[in-house]
Amino acid sequence: MSSKRSQSTNYLYYLALLIIFGVGLWLIIAAGSKLNKSGSAGNALSTQSAQPTAKSSDKSPVSVLLLQVILIIVVAKLFGAIFRRIHQPPVMGEMVAGIALGPSLLGWLWPQASAFLFPATSMTTLGVFSQIGVVLFMFVVGVELDLQHLKEKASSAIMVSHASIVVPFLLGAALSLSLYTSLAPDQTSFTAFALFMGIAMSITAFPVLARILKDRGLTQSPLGTTALACASIDDVTAWCILAVVIAIVKSTGYSQALLTIGLTFLFIAVMLLFIKPRVESLIEKRILSSTRSQLTLSGIVAFALACAWFTETIGIHALFGGFLAGVVMPSTTGVQTFLKERIEGFSAAALLPLFFVFTGLRTQITLLNDLSSWLTCLAIIIVAVFGKLVGSMLMARWTRMSWHDSFAIGVLMNTRGLIELVVLNIGYDLGILSGRIFAMMVIMALATTFMTAPLLSIVKVGRVSDKL
Repeated sequence: MSSKRSQSTNYLYYLALLIIFGVGLWLIIAAGSKLNKSGSAGNALSTQSAQPTAKSSDKSPVSVLLLQVILIIVVAKLFGAIFRRIHQPPVMGEMVAGIALGPSLLGWLWPQASAFLFPATSMTTLGVFSQIGVVLFMFVVGVELDLQHLKEKASSAIMVSHASIVVPFLLGAALSLSLYTSLAPDQTSFTAFALFMGIAMSITAFPVLARILKDRGLTQSPLGTTALACASIDDVTAWCILAVVIAIVKSTGYSQALLTIGLTFLFIAVMLLFIKPRVESLIEKRILSSTRSQLTLSGIVAFALACAWFTETIGIHALFGGFLAGVVMPSTTGVQTFLKERIEGFSAAALLPLFFVFTGLRTQITLLNDLSSWLTCLAIIIVAVFGKLVGSMLMARWTRMSWHDSFAIGVLMNTRGLIELVVLNIGYDLGILSGRIFAMMVIMALATTFMTAPLLSIVKVGRVSDKL
């Protein structure tokens, strides 16, 4: 009887959280709709592209791209090795390497070298290659998503993961009231800016979190399995919300937004209910066959890219299609290992570093050239940490977890990493984020990811592996 009463109490907390979120977001949007853009010089500066400028290069585009790829891979792996030595995930080092090769460091210290290595004429090609790498990476993230595990942990994990979304989402939207007039691009509506700031605050990097848990030997522990379930649900929910936000932002009216949202949910239903049951047995048999495995791999990559093309065409983003293509793959260990070894190995080694550097070329930290800008950046970090960590921690505690484990859950859910950079780049491409707010949010992503391992060590959660 007491367990039933406890579960019903949890559902009441969850329902109250959703009601507060809905009412709060409506009030924020209503208040923000009355704000007017000042059209100040600061906005003109912030909307400028953060890419280095250079005269048109007379070099072959292929030679420029090859030189960029060589440099990017070497520097990214060097930084990754350094960060591994200080017990941080190597992906953190690769993220920092991207900043170092951009205008914030190389372009500041040696602008001639930056303009030679990354001429403006090469940015389109570099951006396309980086997007293909992220699509394949999101496919692997989808492959790793264990739907059966989500069902087993659904009761508590849904409440914790959704608390880790709605609390920072609401705080991020509220923060937009003070940021919109000075930092949003002139053509961006408050609704688009507030919704995107909310979703950007709500992201958890499932791959980085999984790597941290694995290196600390926590993957099979109660804390680890709960954290993985929460992060998985967070990923799925956040991508669905992001799809809706993008549909609203890119549409020219409510009818087009509703059409895009409807097509998105129809696509999800077809993928999960029709395609997934049919591809599992087909793919598993062909992958385990040595004579057909390579042909099957080609078909899977083509399928992932086709899903990415479809979601891009209907007005969402290619990354969502790649992620969902991974979700419908068979969940057996053999298939997952086969796909990760062949797809993740290449994308992580060669293509993902291109994305980090492409993001770094857009991140111009020198735009934060006064005390006010840095205080704003600090405020964004504080709001992000408070919303994600505290929101997750309190809901975990309300689901009868200990304070120690609840804090650890909050710390893990506060990890943003690569997924945050993906979302920020989407906002930048859509013109929702200006150069200044983009730089601030990138700094926030790095800060919240960097603090995960030290905070876990302070509360003695897991044992840090020498292979981290």
